[in-house]
Amino acid sequence: MVTESDLKLNDGRTLHYYDTGNAGLPIFWHHGTPNIGAPPVPLFDAGLRWVSHDRPGYGGSSPNPGRDVASVVADVAAIADALGIEQFAVLGHSGGGPHALACAALMPDRVRAGVSMSAPAPYDAEGLDWFAGMQPGQVAEQRAAEAGRDALQAHMAGPQPEEEVFTDEDKAALSGNWSWVMDVVRPAIAGDPAGMIDDLVASALPWGFSPADIAAPVLIVHGDGDIMVPPAHGRWLGAHCPTSELRIADGDGHVSVLDCAPAALDWLRRQI
Repeated sequence: MVTESDLKLNDGRTLHYYDTGNAGLPIFWHHGTPNIGAPPVPLFDAGLRWVSHDRPGYGGSSPNPGRDVASVVADVAAIADALGIEQFAVLGHSGGGPHALACAALMPDRVRAGVSMSAPAPYDAEGLDWFAGMQPGQVAEQRAAEAGRDALQAHMAGPQPEEEVFTDEDKAALSGNWSWVMDVVRPAIAGDPAGMIDDLVASALPWGFSPADIAAPVLIVHGDGDIMVPPAHGRWLGAHCPTSELRIADGDGHVSVLDCAPAALDWLRRQI
């Protein structure tokens, strides 16, 4: 059972968060772009406690214009404090991956281990051709984000290219084990796009931390067939997180790589 609550912050913002509340290892789930923050039902397990939140601008959480990736740390700390959770693991998928890594880097006393799946590398990643292998529509969207919030908002209001963003493996996952993904995508795209806009702009800005600062064990997982965030991003993160283990999943795309999540959770348990 998932309990949903609102937390009022000192700056006046509201965070909408989720908690399965059961005993066991607490894992903070960091959702993708664009998703709301409901925790991943296909991974519910009696031995785990899932906690998550809508990032600012999504679902029931107030916008926080100008946020960077590192700003998630204060929000996660506020939720953990409210729930009396001292230490936990983190797991992020897609746009949530950098936010999970931010917690691992900037909360060394609280984050015991982390997993990042299908995550983009920093926009200024040295030695990485950031756009290589990415669909033209994704490139145009990110270029608009680089120009700022207003430019991205104008781009999103215009006609969008018709192109395939999912591989056959992704489509199979979305119609099977991971049909849940659409349950968190639909409400995120149905309303105000503020959360998605701020996510994309934040991804084009300095993250506010370096992956090299991470001291906790981290698992980087990426599908070698990913056409939304090409696998070179995962390889870059694996090479620049000194405590990381890299797993490239043969044949998997951006969504189907989530089939690797149960094994990633086993990895987390072993670290802790």
